Amino acid sequence: MKLKSLLLRYYPPGIMLEYEKSGELKTKSIDLLDLSPSTDVSALLEEIQRAEPLITASRSHQVELLIQRLQDKLRQHSDHKFELFKVLRAHILPLTNVALNKSGSCFITGSYDRTCKVWDTESGKELLTLDGHRNVVYAIAFNNPYGDKIATGSFDKTCKLWSVETGKCYHTFRGHTAEIVCLSFNPQSTLVATGSMDTMAKLWDIQNGEEVFTLTGHSAEIISLSFNTSGDRIITGSFDHTAVVWDTVTGRKVCNLIGHCAEISSALFNWDCSMILTGSMDKTCMLWDATSGKCMATLTGHDDEILDCCFDYTGKLIATASADGTARVFSAATRKCITKLEGHEGEISKISFNPQGNRILTGSSDKTARIWDAQTGQCLQVLRGHTDEIFSCAFNYKGNIIITGSKDNTCRIWH
Repeated sequence: MKLKSLLLRYYPPGIMLEYEKSGELKTKSIDLLDLSPSTDVSALLEEIQRAEPLITASRSHQVELLIQRLQDKLRQHSDHKFELFKVLRAHILPLTNVALNKSGSCFITGSYDRTCKVWDTESGKELLTLDGHRNVVYAIAFNNPYGDKIATGSFDKTCKLWSVETGKCYHTFRGHTAEIVCLSFNPQSTLVATGSMDTMAKLWDIQNGEEVFTLTGHSAEIISLSFNTSGDRIITGSFDHTAVVWDTVTGRKVCNLIGHCAEISSALFNWDCSMILTGSMDKTCMLWDATSGKCMATLTGHDDEILDCCFDYTGKLIATASADGTARVFSAATRKCITKLEGHEGEISKISFNPQGNRILTGSSDKTARIWDAQTGQCLQVLRGHTDEIFSCAFNYKGNIIITGSKDNTCRIWH
């Protein structure tokens, strides 16, 4: 085995190794999930060298430099104050969703006007209108990290695949018998998954436009789906109160996650694919072992429905957002509540960590988005200006751009 190159992976922090084995180029990653600005780099380097024979003495200086660069990255943006950069009145009819590409250089908006629009973040200019659906464009996504394709899911029961560069429609995926309400690319960008009100999810081949599998087994609408990091599993969350893990290679059901007593609002894997988090209208989140499907913990404390939940990039922290107007942060290890985020005056429908994991972004029906310290729960900034509820908010990959989408029919870009 011969090491060819070392690449940096910022979020979650790690180093990718490219090496040659029997003439074939292979990759493996060293996760540095415990890295912090105060980590002793030389001690960490020794630990890596003991565990990874590909890191020889001649390569150790290069690895040390990469770790230092990662530490610098973790120190950045922590005191960043966001300011309004642009307000875009994106569509005449109401917006449904907004999504950023990985770098934040462009973003997309879906609308009741049956189109998806592509925007340049820096100038606020409209780059493309993706026109072709015959009903509301509801679910939208870039194939991050590549960012050269867009998928749109519509109430017209179809999903379309588009070129970001030209706006050309590559494929129209037909087969659902009701509205498509969620979709996702697999991390390898070879498949698109769609979830529908027809109780089914489908996997589609990006190259040939064919249906690969139909995932049947839910007895009510599928409103959430997401792939794990390796792309060999997908989880679907349904109004039937269950989530199901599926094998994407065979299309078979791996396990049923049964335990919630109301509709599932979100279902997702942590970074290393060992745990699953589900949020429900029953006011709880549940943490599951991704392999066995056993419930490891029920996270309680909210007084109303859980509308969104997420892991940080390392999988150590869990954030929950509720219709009770509060958000909470839990430790994934102890399952205890670390802090409560209080200050919104309406339900919180969206929550996410910045890539560094030290900040949390929330969007609320009180017309504001807020930035919080993930450890202390202190509100650091209130992003005001929208005149109706915020239904979408997100960081870009670096954590230095925020986009908010509101029922006031505008998107706001914050730098």
